Order: sequence, then C-alpha cells, then structure tokens
Amino acid sequence: MHLRRACRQGREARSADDRCHTSQGTSHGSEPAKKGALPRRIGRTKGGLNSKLHAVCDGNGRPLIMLLSEGQMSDYKGAALMIDAFPRAKTLLADRGYDADWFPHALAERGIAACIPSKTNRKVPIPHDTALYRQRHKVENMFGKLKDWRRIHTRYDRCAHTFMSAICIAATVIFWLPQ
Repeated sequence: MHLRRACRQGREARSADDRCHTSQGTSHGSEPAKKGALPRRIGRTKGGLNSKLHAVCDGNGRPLIMLLSEGQMSDYKGAALMIDAFPRAKTLLADRGYDADWFPHALAERGIAACIPSKTNRKVPIPHDTALYRQRHKVENMFGKLKDWRRIHTRYDRCAHTFMSAICIAATVIFWLPQ
C-alpha cells in the first residue's frame, strides 16, 4: 500500500512535458483503445481457451444462421439468442446439448417440431424420431467443411467480428457460390 502511494506521488512530481508517461496520453491526444472494448468471444473450457459456433442449416446442410459465442456457453443458451431469427421449417434437428424443457415448447409456438435426443441424465427420456435424427450428419459435415479452412480451424483472428467475418466468407464460398 505504501509503495503504491510513493509511486503515485513520484508520477505527480514529474514535469508536464514528460510524454513518456502513459497518463499523459499520446502526442496527438487520442485515447488508446481500451482492453476489452470489443468482445473476443473466447471462453475457458476443459480443453483451454475456445469459441463455439452455433448454426442453423437448411435441409442440404448449408448454414442459414450462425452465432459465435464463448466456449463455455451452453448450446441451449445460444439457441435462445438465435430463436427469433429461425426460418420457417417443419422440423428442427439438434443434438443432446439443446435438450432443455423450454426449447421444444418455444419451437412448437413457432410451428416447428423438435427432434432432439434426451440427455443421458434426464430422469424421464423424451422420445424422438431416430430415423429422422440420422439426417443430422449434414450439420456435422457443414462444420467439417468450414474447418477445412485453416484460418477457421485454428482461429488466427483475435477479434470476434474478424473471425466471424472469415467464417461467413468461408460459408459463402463453400456452400452458396456455384462450383
């Protein structure tokens, strides 16, 4: 505590012309960018720092809606952020991570049937169409094709908006441009 006070008094004693001191600012008077001014969407997981991409695909496995979140955000919280943008559909196929009591009800209000297997720790399993659920491999193939791009697989970009832009460019080139 005393050392901090002595350092502060020493800084105040310096002359006003000392531009090397950070509290004086830059010579042109602009403020430096604050750390954390833009979200990075990187969170702690068991595997380390990570991001998670949530996506809604059409019947052919082409992405329609994408959301980037922190790695520790659960799947159904990501779905809650995207649910208002869901396109019209008959059925939504999702993995076990989206098994929440509110999610099928929210989908039913929009006229969408849910095909979501129950989590293993659910006391009363909810039935789902296993034959229809086999079509979910198209979504996993979409993620695999996106990760073929090294920039996306290794996340070279620090800022979330730059990384999400790279994902959108890759998705456009892979899935939406004629080949």
